[in-house]
Amino acid sequence: MTQQKITGTPEVELIMINISGHDRPGVTAALSDILAKYNAQILDIGQADIHHNLTLGLLIKTDSEVSGDIMKDLLFKGYELDVKVRFTPVSPEDYSRWVGMQGKNRWIITILGRNLSARHIAMVSGVVAEQKLNIDGIQRLTGRMPLDGHEPQLRKSCVEFSVRGTPRDTDEMQRRFMQIASEGEVDISLQEDTMYRRCRRLVCFDMDSTLIRTEVIDELAERAGVGDKVKAITERAMRGEIDFTESFTERVALLKGLDESVMKEIAENLPITEGVDRMMTVLKRAGYKTAILSGGFTYFGNYLKQRFGFDYVYANDLEIADGKLTGRYLGDVVDGRRKAELLRLIAQVENINIKQTIAVGDGANDLPMLSTAGLGIAFHAKPKVKAASDQSLSTIGLDGLLYFLGFKDSFI
Repeated sequence: MTQQKITGTPEVELIMINISGHDRPGVTAALSDILAKYNAQILDIGQADIHHNLTLGLLIKTDSEVSGDIMKDLLFKGYELDVKVRFTPVSPEDYSRWVGMQGKNRWIITILGRNLSARHIAMVSGVVAEQKLNIDGIQRLTGRMPLDGHEPQLRKSCVEFSVRGTPRDTDEMQRRFMQIASEGEVDISLQEDTMYRRCRRLVCFDMDSTLIRTEVIDELAERAGVGDKVKAITERAMRGEIDFTESFTERVALLKGLDESVMKEIAENLPITEGVDRMMTVLKRAGYKTAILSGGFTYFGNYLKQRFGFDYVYANDLEIADGKLTGRYLGDVVDGRRKAELLRLIAQVENINIKQTIAVGDGANDLPMLSTAGLGIAFHAKPKVKAASDQSLSTIGLDGLLYFLGFKDSFI
């Protein structure tokens, strides 16, 4: 082994040790015991297990006079454990360059969908290479994929890349990821790996077409016999073609005379979006605060609050007289501007930095909230909303949010 000299220190060697083979309990302990016996310093370490196959890397610093004994003992132990051991000398210059990279920006790229293929991985890693970024690690966040393919409509597959460096063009990288996602029926999230990304604390959700797979006002309108009229106004509002408050007033007016009991029947039969139960269980267990900020109605938001344990609900109150809807509402409309204000207010009350917040919604009136939050996610959103958002989730249910936060199925 070539001896390397580091100015101002005793004669030392830097050695990269790569171990591979069938994994079993005790392999890492046995090999690190040998390094400990010779007082070797571990400068870096990484280990992965893929289908019971171990890949372990150790970068060590040791005195040159014992390096030969270390390698000999590791080779013997590797033979005993039936693993391969390979050694590579590292120069002080290479090590210094590696240390210098530690101050570079870090990014997290999350790829998820019903199925991920080699093509998806190749295209994403190709963009990373084009941007001159280095991949530090890749991990699977979802559970292992069964071969029998049961319930493909509920299947989830997610891989997370940790990359380092400064992109040549962040906007172009984001554009390319959006293009790949659109063409490949996957979702791709690009987030800077900051302190805030690792400690989000508040998640605010739109309700209609986000937490539930319907627009409640359309359900009410069907019962009132004005379904087509209200649905047409709703679609125009969600596409951002007309002012939300104006459209809301017009739609509520059409509900005049509807019996109050209809709301209870609708609430008890709301079609809940895939993944809501699982997502809320994990978020509550992890200590997140959650809120419903909806342009819909408080009655239904409170139903979801009671069922799933949301901490806050802000929506619109329908005026009721003599057991029937009057066609009017009480107070100010919760529109896009108000949603953003409420997000800031809740964060302030909970003493949470705005960068630690998440907003999830699907309509044009959610855009102010999405742009205000530290992480804004367009969920199964209209094209205009998706195009205006940095992050989108379109291929799986709301529990896909957990992967954007770095949760692994094995932890849930």
